[in-house]
Amino acid sequence: MNTNVPVSKRMISLDALRGFTIAGMILVNVPGSWEHIYPPLRHAAFNGLTLADLVFPFFLFIVGASIVLALGKRMEKGDSKRAMLGKILYRTLVIFLLGVLLNWLSADFSFPLRIAGVLQRIALCYLMASLLFLYAKRWVMVGLAVFIVLGYWMLNVFVPVPGEGVAILSPEVNWAAWIDGQLLPGNRYFGHWDPEGILSTFPALVNTLLGIFTMQLLQKNALHLHQIKILLLVGINLIVFGWLISFTFPVNKNVWSSSFVLLTSGMAALLWALLVYVVDMKEHSKWVKPGIIFGSNAITAYVLHYLFHYPLGRIKVGGTSFHQLFMDALGSFLSPNLTSLCWAIFYTFLCFLPIWWMYRKKVFVKI
Repeated sequence: MNTNVPVSKRMISLDALRGFTIAGMILVNVPGSWEHIYPPLRHAAFNGLTLADLVFPFFLFIVGASIVLALGKRMEKGDSKRAMLGKILYRTLVIFLLGVLLNWLSADFSFPLRIAGVLQRIALCYLMASLLFLYAKRWVMVGLAVFIVLGYWMLNVFVPVPGEGVAILSPEVNWAAWIDGQLLPGNRYFGHWDPEGILSTFPALVNTLLGIFTMQLLQKNALHLHQIKILLLVGINLIVFGWLISFTFPVNKNVWSSSFVLLTSGMAALLWALLVYVVDMKEHSKWVKPGIIFGSNAITAYVLHYLFHYPLGRIKVGGTSFHQLFMDALGSFLSPNLTSLCWAIFYTFLCFLPIWWMYRKKVFVKI
């Protein structure tokens, strides 16, 4: 067992974390019934935090860590920043447009389009974080992250929402909703605003930047136990600061509150520290193999979880879809919540099968 692991041999944990995060995203997004979901797998209605709420910020944290690996390797090879910029812009555009296309698909190709979305936010955070990594000094990135967290907190807690005269944080009235109402074109998830809208993308960027800072911390030297302890300390401090801020700016995924940023980034750091220690240092990697496989084609898995919905839910045999047959069969002897969960697990496994085949054939879709 290694206690001193070189940088080139310690990324299995990140691959696994990426894969399990995508699997969690699919599990949460595709219950058998939206009316029957166990509370931890249901997003908080507004303020609050559930397991389901951790998936998206965890993925953004992983995006930040991956930026350091991908762009750092190209810098070491002597690639020009101009060439890297072209790749960054291309990747951003493809991911963003893919997100818009999936929104259009899920809306049965109706108009107006929903411009905002999960992949769109990932694309924008990737773009901004990559540009900062390439062109900004580290102290500038840290300063920007602090400014966004504190500035967003002050805006929502102390600055009156236009037309209201006071600072408000409610599902109907908040700064994110007001900005979306003024600037965000097209359809919106909540009608008048979108949880992946304009303003809340900036605190989401901080999750990505914290992923960058964490990877840079781990890359300083060959990995040893001291760095794991530092990473644990960072995670604990982020959670504590997030908890303190939550007394005035509640934990809220919908507006991506400052407390939500710090809490979720701290939790991601703690989970990654555990995986680094167990998987990379102690070399117990067999149990995370499904995560590694899912993580090898994460965006492909995400796209498939949209595409499989249509044949399973809409193509009918004898007037009944496969989804309904599944739910009726299990619902005859299981509780509604458990039946709904079984469908989500089945659907996640179904998405896993083609990714597993691609992994075995060494087919990796890179954008």
